Order: sequence, then structure tokens, then C-alpha cells
Amino acid sequence: MRIVFVYWPFEDQGSGLVLRGYCEAARALGHEIQVYGIPYERIPLDYTLELSSSDAVVFLFEWTTKLYYGDRLDLVRLVSCVPRRRRIVIDGDGNYNDPLTVDDDSNHSGPEAARSWTEVCDALADKICQPTMHPLRDNVTPFLFYAYDPGWERPFDPAIKEFDLLYVGHSKFRWEAMRRLLSAAEPVRSRLGRIGIVGHGWDSDPPWAAELSCADRYRSDPIELERLGVEVLAPVPFPEVVACMDRSLCNAVLTRPTFHHLRLVTPRVFETPAAGTIPLLVLDEGHVKEIYGGAGLELLLPERDAHEKILDIVERPAHYAAVLAEVRSHLSRHHSHRARLAELLQIVEA
Repeated sequence: MRIVFVYWPFEDQGSGLVLRGYCEAARALGHEIQVYGIPYERIPLDYTLELSSSDAVVFLFEWTTKLYYGDRLDLVRLVSCVPRRRRIVIDGDGNYNDPLTVDDDSNHSGPEAARSWTEVCDALADKICQPTMHPLRDNVTPFLFYAYDPGWERPFDPAIKEFDLLYVGHSKFRWEAMRRLLSAAEPVRSRLGRIGIVGHGWDSDPPWAAELSCADRYRSDPIELERLGVEVLAPVPFPEVVACMDRSLCNAVLTRPTFHHLRLVTPRVFETPAAGTIPLLVLDEGHVKEIYGGAGLELLLPERDAHEKILDIVERPAHYAAVLAEVRSHLSRHHSHRARLAELLQIVEA
């Protein structure tokens, strides 16, 4: 089967690494997956403009429903070459819902934006998927989409780490989760080594904030970061994300409030355990067990005495290396790109 993804790629955020994993899994299983567009060397994916031989088109919508490449004519080509029953929308950010606000985070600016998003998705396909096992709408199919690749795995060697604690990701609606993590680290800060954050928006507005009028989504507290000795580092291209996380003994996995509420998974949920690092899961217990299995609960940042968990990881890395091995085994069995691709093919054929 030949599947073409329609996706707005970014160098240093989004799902580029996931799509590369799908392309490799498809080749290994005798299928073909490509991304609609012209080749762009700074975002290395398998691109194509050829649609006539496509068996399915998958629209991966995260921050926008607009096309990265082309215009309405390209949209006509995409929907005319593949019948509606073989078109799928993956709603990566949970925007195919009514307006939802959790803490300072909203999935839409208002009812009109929510209606527009829903209308675009419904116009393209009957099969709407979200990366959660708990969709709010009855017509949404649970499909986690993001996946784990055992080929990403790096050995865990605590002796060569530059940092004790790192987070790789932008600050979009993530300050409250980050503040919880830093509050946990503060009582033992003097016993920890370097702490770092890699990404846009932590110490200044991201480059696109003014143009898109979205600076408020990247709220942070640079003064607090400086007080705790947190180093803010430049974002890295998606092919280097796993290697970047490998620089630290421990890496936080955290998410924005609406994602937390909807139990959405993200690329970082699966990339972090593959790096040679111990994931520190700033998530809720039910979500952790659902994705990582029982062993993942030992990597959960607890509500009480959270500082003890961070210090325990730093002081007993060998113990947590064994936990990591069990989590990796679980993810390889249940959440690999091959397993996801098999699910996707079933959805296409349904």
C-alpha cells in the first residue's frame, strides 16, 4: 500500500522524526509512505507530488489545517486522487473538539475557530483520529499515531552525562508543568549538577510569536530560571533530538494542560525512553501506566516529596537503568512504528 501524508514540517518541532520512522517501517513491510511536497534538505523526509498511485491520504493536523506546500489547487488534487473513504485526518493537538480551556491553556481562541477546524476536518474525511485512548467525541477513532522506535535506542552511561536534568521542548503552554518540575528540584538543587532546557520561548519570545500574535502561549519566567541556575539552550533539529536528550542523566517528559486533560501522547513521550537517559514523567498515574506499563510508574514524579524522586534517580542510576530497560521492552512490543502502521492500515481499510 502507498500512503501519502499531508503535513506542515518544522526543523525543530513537530513530528518529523515520527514520520521518518513510519517511512522506514513501511519499507520493511513492503509498503510505501511519503510526505506531500517538494524536497527540502533541511527537513529530510521522503517527499512526493505524485498522487495518482496513492492508496490513501493522511492529513496530519497539529497547529494548523493549512497546507505547508501549495494552495487550494493542491487540496483539490489531494481529495480528487483518493476517494473519501480512504482519506484520514489525524488531529494531533485535540483541536477537533468544542472549545476547551484548562488552566491557562485553550485548544481554540473561541467558538468560531473550533467550528472552522471541525468543518475543515469533516470536509476532508469521515475518519477522524486523535492520539488518545479517550476521545471526547463519539465519531473520533483512538489512534496514538506517535510511536517508539527501538532503532533510536542509545546505551545509558551515567558517567559521561553533562547534565543531571534536562527538558527538550518549547515552552508553549508548558510553564506550569515546568514550574512543578523546578519546584521539585529546588530543595535538592545544591546536590544536583547542571539543569537545562532546550527550546524556544523559555527566555524570550519565539521568532514567530509576533507574526502569529501568539506570544502569550509561550509564557515563562526567565528570572526564576536564572535563580535556579537553569541553562536555556537553543532548539535542535528533529533528527538530533534523541542525541540531545542523551546529554543528560535524566530528562523530563511533560505536556500542556489541554493535552494532559485529553491524555494525548506526543513525540517526546516515545523519544525520551529511547535516549540514553532516565525519563522523569511529569504526567498522571493513569496515563503513565496506559502508555509505559507498570514499570513506568517508578519513573513518575510524585505529588508529594517529589524532590526525593529526582535525587534518587541521580544517586541510584543503575537501579533506574533496569527500570528503563523494562519500559523500553514494553514500548517495543506495544508502541513500535510497525505496530502503529498495522493499526493505520486497518483504519484505511475499515
